[in-house]
Amino acid sequence: MALFSDAAHIPPASRLFGFELLDLDPEQRWVEAKFTARDEFLNPNGSVQGGIVTGFLDEAMSLAAFIASDLTAAVPTLEMKTSFLRPLFKGECRARGTVLRLGRSVAFTEGRLFDAEGALCATASATCAIRPLER
Repeated sequence: MALFSDAAHIPPASRLFGFELLDLDPEQRWVEAKFTARDEFLNPNGSVQGGIVTGFLDEAMSLAAFIASDLTAAVPTLEMKTSFLRPLFKGECRARGTVLRLGRSVAFTEGRLFDAEGALCATASATCAIRPLER
């Protein structure tokens, strides 16, 4: 978990999202992360724009797959489906990403995004490629 607490190892997009790793379980293949929905992320209705919501979920699911690979593979998202259940508003939120299946070349993930009060705002599922990192 220390690796993901060092700002030098957090990608710029993740920093923009206010990413903070809260918890993880490599054996159960899940991670939980906090994000901060800023004013710049709001649409004209005052809720977080759907692409940003999807980005929060993608970050959590991709990180779960990366950790499930024992940090040995990049896991680019091949396709993703997001279901918006209720609006997400400005402030902190948390996402849980889980790996459902990890194969040699593909991973299947799911994510859930909760607002600061714990209400479920969006869910997602994704298929990721497994691309071994060259060391």
